[in-house]
Amino acid sequence: MRKSRMALAVASAFPFVLTFTCIGAVPAFAQTADSTGSSNAPVKELGVVTITGGQPTSLPTQIPTTIEGVTREQIEHSINATDSEDALKYLPSLLVRKRYIGDYNHAVLSTRASGTGNPARSMVFADGILLSNYLGNGPTNAPRWMLVTPEEIERVDVLYGPFSAAYAGNSVGAVVDYVTRMPTKFEAHGQVSYQHQPFDLYGTNATYAGKQVSASVGNKNGDWSWFLNFNKTDSEGQPLTFPTRLVSAGAVGSAGTPVTGAVLGNNRSNQPWVLLGTATQYHTQQDHIKAKIAYDISPTVRAAYTFGWWHNESEGRPASYLRDANGNAVYSGMVNINGRSYTLAPTDFNASNESLTHFMHGLSVKSHTQGAFDWEVAASRYDYQTDTLRAATVALPAALNGGAGRIVNNKGTGWNTLAAKGTWRPGGVQGTHIVDFGLQRDSYQLRTVENATTDWIGGAAGARNQAFNGDTQLTGLWAQDTWKIAPQWKAVLGARAERWSASNGQTGNATTTLNHPERNETSVSPKAAVAWQASDLWVLKASTGRAVRMPTVAELYQGGISGSGTLINNDPNLKPEKSWTTELTAERDLGNGLLRLTAFFERTRDALYSQTNVLVTPNVTNIQNVDAIRTQGIELSYQAANVFLRGLDLGSSLTWTDSKITKNDKFPASVGKWQPRIPQWRASAVATYRPDDKWSYTLGARYSGKQYGTLDNTDVNGFAYQGTSRYFTTDVRVRYQITKQVSAAVGIDNLNNYQFWNFHPYPQRTYMAELKVDL
Repeated sequence: MRKSRMALAVASAFPFVLTFTCIGAVPAFAQTADSTGSSNAPVKELGVVTITGGQPTSLPTQIPTTIEGVTREQIEHSINATDSEDALKYLPSLLVRKRYIGDYNHAVLSTRASGTGNPARSMVFADGILLSNYLGNGPTNAPRWMLVTPEEIERVDVLYGPFSAAYAGNSVGAVVDYVTRMPTKFEAHGQVSYQHQPFDLYGTNATYAGKQVSASVGNKNGDWSWFLNFNKTDSEGQPLTFPTRLVSAGAVGSAGTPVTGAVLGNNRSNQPWVLLGTATQYHTQQDHIKAKIAYDISPTVRAAYTFGWWHNESEGRPASYLRDANGNAVYSGMVNINGRSYTLAPTDFNASNESLTHFMHGLSVKSHTQGAFDWEVAASRYDYQTDTLRAATVALPAALNGGAGRIVNNKGTGWNTLAAKGTWRPGGVQGTHIVDFGLQRDSYQLRTVENATTDWIGGAAGARNQAFNGDTQLTGLWAQDTWKIAPQWKAVLGARAERWSASNGQTGNATTTLNHPERNETSVSPKAAVAWQASDLWVLKASTGRAVRMPTVAELYQGGISGSGTLINNDPNLKPEKSWTTELTAERDLGNGLLRLTAFFERTRDALYSQTNVLVTPNVTNIQNVDAIRTQGIELSYQAANVFLRGLDLGSSLTWTDSKITKNDKFPASVGKWQPRIPQWRASAVATYRPDDKWSYTLGARYSGKQYGTLDNTDVNGFAYQGTSRYFTTDVRVRYQITKQVSAAVGIDNLNNYQFWNFHPYPQRTYMAELKVDL
């Protein structure tokens, strides 16, 4: 059976009859007749949709707003998925800043009006468990994608915008919901894959490889069902950072050791500089275990528990481009490059080791009577059981044998959630009202301490260098009413009331600890939406909602202390971001697909960005509130099956965005400039051809226009280290079903080998091969 984004999108507007059955789905970007000619189209009459195929999303599909999704079969046939975030690759207006396979700390999500520097403006869940990391709002606070493997995924859906009262203000960009497999009978799966990336940039010319092994097994016996998944990744990423010196910073003369190999170029502001080598290139080994168990307490009540364990060992190793007269690599001392002398710091070429063990727990009990009342209670916890970074502060090559360094320990960091919600249908499923309501509490704890050590590889922690601690809590009470006004009309009205607090805040250096007072904020966020089915083929929708995104623990407390004992790099009094978002949508049922046109608008006050406050002396650079940002745009999406010939499925999108800073008193040079990392144009397209039940052939493409990484848009050269560039990449995938149980696939990501940047260089052309067994 086919389960499609077309059917889900229509259902999101008028889900008066919405039936899911867990049947294996055939991949398609729209729901129409299958390759044998039989019809699997959804039943639709005046907005009434019956959907079969796939496992139901947990997103609030009754809200008439934009929901896009992708199924397990689509991922298998159309996407070279090595990590769970790859499932989002071709969805409209989304970008995950994934730098290499297994990127665990920088793969942040970008949405329509939020760049890759703002992961706290989106929400990612897996089976109702929060994966988003709201301990901070930056590249290192990526969602915990690694707690879901591609082989587990049953489907992924994305709700665009803060239009559901069920979600906190972090939903202002998008809500991503992963639904993972839960078997209805015995099943077992195994997969092995290999990746190979030739990489040529600056003075680096090398190849990097990755290997992955995954196995899963599950069953349902009576009232019990269970699923167990194991995944192992061994990945070598390309170099990510590069020590540099501005040419103008070098002293003219003959001082220093003459060296060759430095690469001359221009930085992101088009200033001439020299690149001295690579500073970060990771070799990562990751192990993941996921266990899920469910028990049907009664025919209408189910309890479920999820346990996730993830372990990561990574080595970051630098390499110098510089060579002395004898051809030896140079890592320290004074060097002379083209008649200018520069002094190399020990940390220019920084070696590091990282060891992480994280646990995830989720427990829920829910009813599914589909009668007058249903309820759910759920709790989850994400725990940094072990999280240690060791880095050298002595120069290579001596550092490879030990020596002075630093240890950063995040043990005790994590978050937990608790929620209770209900659904009241006063007239039953066919009634005119469906009322959803709930109470939630989310709590976040940051515990970070950095110590000096005499042996960065295995030595004990010594004197403290710095420390950051703090807690935040968010309690939300919400309700929304879905009202079928008339057969062709539906409205949704809702509101979310929240109380946020920050406590136990501490910022410390080697000798001083500053304690920050407790803070409290309250807010109310109304939501509204309406849909009109103008005809059998056309649906018109409008949605609006307020979102309040509270400051994260790191934004408040992770900074520094001056010699006089005052804060210099953080502000514990930051205001929350406040956004109003509106979208207007027209959808056309094409019979074999869906055409959607959406206009979106967002106004944000007190946006949180790192910037320099030029109004104070001396200038202060830290996380600050930007007074106002205005974003508006148009998104066009088209998905269809059997286009031009039977078996050819197409999915595509085109987004135009205008996002400008309209007021920023602390940094006037940014007014009128583009919001960082929001391009004017974005596009994606993927075509999958299935001539029979054995073969599938896929060609995908993604485009992003010019963008900036700084608030004042002075980084005019995107094609440089630390730059933010446009890009156009193409991907291919070929899959063959060898037998009923065995399949193989080969693919190439970035087929055209486009060299592009988002501060770090993205992967270049990468070859992939996989073999999969399903029992």
